[in-house]
Parts: sequence; C-alpha cells; structure tokens
Amino acid sequence: MLGLTPQDVDFAIKLSVATLLGAVIGLEREAHGKEAGFKTYSLVCLGSALMMIVSVDVFEIFKGVATVDPGRIAAQAVTGIGFLGAGAIIRSPAGGIRGLTTAAGIWAACAIGLACGLGLYKQAVMTTFLVLVILVIFSKVQKNILPKKQHKE
Repeated sequence: MLGLTPQDVDFAIKLSVATLLGAVIGLEREAHGKEAGFKTYSLVCLGSALMMIVSVDVFEIFKGVATVDPGRIAAQAVTGIGFLGAGAIIRSPAGGIRGLTTAAGIWAACAIGLACGLGLYKQAVMTTFLVLVILVIFSKVQKNILPKKQHKE
C-alpha cells in the first residue's frame, strides 16, 4: 500500500466521517440560503475531530510522564465554537434576533466532530440525523403551528 499504518487509516476515517457529517448538515443549511453552509459546517466538524484526536494523542504521549487531561482541548474547542456562533447571531434594528439556529447548528457540528475524533460514529451519525430532523421537520411543524410568527433563523 502507501506505507500507511492502521493508525493512519483510523485517523483518515475519523476526519473523513466528520467532514462528511458536517457536509450533510451544511448542505441542508445551504439549500435554505443560510450564510453558514456546506463549507462552514464541514470545516467545523473536521476541525473539531482533529482537536479531539490531538487531545487523545497528547494524553497518550505524556501518559505517566505528566498529568494531562484529554478533555481540556475538547472543552476549549467548544468554547471557541461559542465565539464563532456568537458571530453568526445578528440583532436587527427592529429588535429581532437572527442566527440563533445557525449558532446552535455550528455548536452541534462541533460536538459531532468531537465524537468522530473519538471514533464514536454511531453517536455522531445519530446526532447528525437528529440535527437534520430539527432543521427540516421541526421547521415545518413550527411554521404550521405558529403561522403568524416571523421565523428568522
């Protein structure tokens, strides 16, 4: 083969699955004309997966040598994504707020990427499915139940 180790293949699978799952959510967002779409969600999932992989690798490298918490990088990824999500939220002059769903979607994409980075594919796929249910089906239910309300996600 190309001199790839089983660890290289595992690493490539984790990053590829994360990118794919982010892309699926991003395509839905892109189809609905949202600013954060295909590339944004793909990058968030990919980056989060890499951060989790690095967290685990750092733990393995320094295990027994220093006290290392593999959850620290992941926790900081979630915090950083909060800033990205905050940038997606816009307050309109009329007093409304737009972008909350986008911010929440980006946050969920980060969690999906972190799960992929740990190889928790079932959890990542199930979460991606539920995110799509929320974005597609819940939106339709919301529009039918609250037809007078302006839905500006």
